[in-house]
Amino acid sequence: MTTALIIFSIVVYMTVMIVIGFIYSNRNKNSDDFYLGGRKLGPLVTAMSAEASDMSSWLLMGLPGVALLTGVAGNTTGFAEAFWTALGLAIGTYLNFLFVARKIRLYTEKTGSNTVPDFFSDRFRDKSGILMLVSAIIIIVFFIPYAGSGFSAIGKLMESLFGVDYHLALILGAAVIALYTVIGGFTAASVTDLIQSIVMTVALIVIVGFGINHAGGIENIFSNLPTENYFGLMGTDGKSYGVFPIASTLAWGLGYFGMPHILLRFMAIKNDKKLALSRRIATIWVVISMAVAILIGVIGYNFALTEGMIGAEGFDSERIIIYMAQAISKNGVFAAIVAGVIIAGILAATMSTADSQLLAAASSVSENIVKRFMVRNMSAKAGMWVARVTVIIIAMISVILAWDPNSSVFRIVSFAWAGFGAAFGPLVLMALFWRRTNKYGAIAGVISGGAMIFIWKFGIAKLGGVFAIYELLPAFIISLIAIVVVSLLTPAPEKEIVDEFDEMKKVMKNK
Repeated sequence: MTTALIIFSIVVYMTVMIVIGFIYSNRNKNSDDFYLGGRKLGPLVTAMSAEASDMSSWLLMGLPGVALLTGVAGNTTGFAEAFWTALGLAIGTYLNFLFVARKIRLYTEKTGSNTVPDFFSDRFRDKSGILMLVSAIIIIVFFIPYAGSGFSAIGKLMESLFGVDYHLALILGAAVIALYTVIGGFTAASVTDLIQSIVMTVALIVIVGFGINHAGGIENIFSNLPTENYFGLMGTDGKSYGVFPIASTLAWGLGYFGMPHILLRFMAIKNDKKLALSRRIATIWVVISMAVAILIGVIGYNFALTEGMIGAEGFDSERIIIYMAQAISKNGVFAAIVAGVIIAGILAATMSTADSQLLAAASSVSENIVKRFMVRNMSAKAGMWVARVTVIIIAMISVILAWDPNSSVFRIVSFAWAGFGAAFGPLVLMALFWRRTNKYGAIAGVISGGAMIFIWKFGIAKLGGVFAIYELLPAFIISLIAIVVVSLLTPAPEKEIVDEFDEMKKVMKNK
């Protein structure tokens, strides 16, 4: 009975997502509608869609898992990695909405750009198409494993709950997400993201309430932790998380400036003046949700400890919320339904990001590669079919990359996040704020930032010590330097580009 009720809750939830896809399917008249929804998003949908598409299964599985692991390992620096990462993301969310959102909305409307590679190419008048092609390739390279991490989370979820084969659950989950994305496009993905953010919030609150009640109070939870040095600062044992690790985990916030799926939400809002409201909504939700996610990791450690899970074979810290949902479901019919809502929350976190990633990656293939280099005069109907087929193909590749059930959601997401943050973040800022930036500097910045992620992650970081930091920080700095140096060493932008930049500066002041 309990299992049946949980399954029922999940089936209802997924059915609603697919229905939403059908409801919005008629609004897609061309590929512009499919990828940007005709720039008609409201402030609430913009805010919650941006953040729901950002957080992914990382919020309900990855982040609590990292916070819990510090207890399992007896780490005397507390849940420092989780805390400083969350703080960096909260700051990054606010600054991205404050400095980038409105500017990129108005600039992309002026240039007629529908994707991030489009904007780069249009902003710098790169007629060669090199900047667009490189940007599109980077999106594909990093978004496919990013989407794969979400599919992997669904596989882990179903395997843990129902004993369903991981690979079967992986395929079914990917199929549902691809289906409503293919049918409804950007608008459907954004509306479902809003619903999913609400479900995620409910799941977080329920789990915290259960965990505190299970432990007999919040005091008992913290008394069972192996350390009181929660933030990794200098403790009584003389140990600290370290200045460089803190700086590099805070650097997670830099990634926001280069996230294509978040930038697309900014580009799609109907009224740019409503972005201030979106900023407040998004920031408040991010701060609260991540604080609760870390608390779940702490509560989860106490739960796993009292249930004898710590050190047990097969224990996976990233599945702690699943273990707690299973415990809740044993307390009657209503509890089983509540557990179903929690599981739906995990699905929501996963689906809200995966659909956005599929759309962003598909847009890079169909809009920036197929249309730009293969079929220039593609009809609106053909463009829609190319867009939809591309979503399906990318979903299939993501499933293949997620085939290993032992992959870490947190680590995959952190690598992809670094890739976008370093390759695109510096250029987005320079394109919006520095008129001297030219196409040569832009190309150099994108290539150097993307390449440095791999070089640092798989090479320099292996040296250890001060070099063993999150690859986003050094790669972001290298990309920024490359843009400035190469732009200054090469011819200044054409008068047309500079005049457009100055015009947009005036528009942003006056609006």
